Amino acid sequence: MTDDTQVSIGELARRTGLPVRTIRFYCDEGILESGRSAGGHRMFDTVTATERLLLVRRMRALGLGLGSITEMLRGERSMDEAIAAESARLDLELRSLAWRQASLRAVGTAAPTQRSERLALLAAAQDGGAVHEGLVQFWRRILAPVPRNDVDRWVGWNVPEPPADPSVDEIVAYAELAALVTDPALNSIVRQHLWLSHPELIHDRHRLYTDVGDALEDVVPLVAKDVQPHGGPELDRFVTAHAGARGDRDSPRFRKQLLIEAADADRRIRRYWALTGRLFGDRITVGRALHWVHAALAHSTDAPAS
Repeated sequence: MTDDTQVSIGELARRTGLPVRTIRFYCDEGILESGRSAGGHRMFDTVTATERLLLVRRMRALGLGLGSITEMLRGERSMDEAIAAESARLDLELRSLAWRQASLRAVGTAAPTQRSERLALLAAAQDGGAVHEGLVQFWRRILAPVPRNDVDRWVGWNVPEPPADPSVDEIVAYAELAALVTDPALNSIVRQHLWLSHPELIHDRHRLYTDVGDALEDVVPLVAKDVQPHGGPELDRFVTAHAGARGDRDSPRFRKQLLIEAADADRRIRRYWALTGRLFGDRITVGRALHWVHAALAHSTDAPAS
């Protein structure tokens, strides 16, 4: 009489469609339990082994790794957790593929004379997450010694996330941002752009950082509505923040000095703001807010004294 509760490895292979060598491997890895017949051959519980192998086969077909499947079978991870982890891994893989595809299109659409330069630019920026982290660290160096938690406010305003499915224009812009912040001179240029006149005289950079950030947030709605730069409480707040940080006061003399240092003359800082503006789309960037304030400052120093 045949014991229907037990099957040989060959019969199990026939029932599940898996090769015998694969079933042996799963046994060796502890994924599947087996016993031994009187003759020393592997024997398996018919129902349990078949169900387990079919589950493993189906989960593998969805791309789950053996490690995740083993944890799930041992009860160390639920199926929902295993699926969520694999989905997150797949999201990263798809983003990486989209990034590579956009890079290839960007090189392919470049003029022949520009392909070598564009290839070098994009090859250095193939990890969007690493590029983003490099941009974040750049701003943290710029804003030191402002505490890191407070810097996050400004970082979110200045550092665009890597596009999930970048266009040619977006991936070239992001790669160019990565290249820009590797220029050692840009650090001092951006510091000057933010801290303005006589940064060595600033008593409390943290306070200045906070006050200027608040003033620029007041400017954002004006920029969004295409309000022309002008004197007013927004500009006054910006100037007062800089004057107070240096133990000075708002005056025509101070405003003229501030305007001299506020000139956005360096092409690299202008390019940085242009690229972030392109990547942020309709969002008002710090660069646009600062440009508005500087233009308003110029207007106020040109206006006749009342």
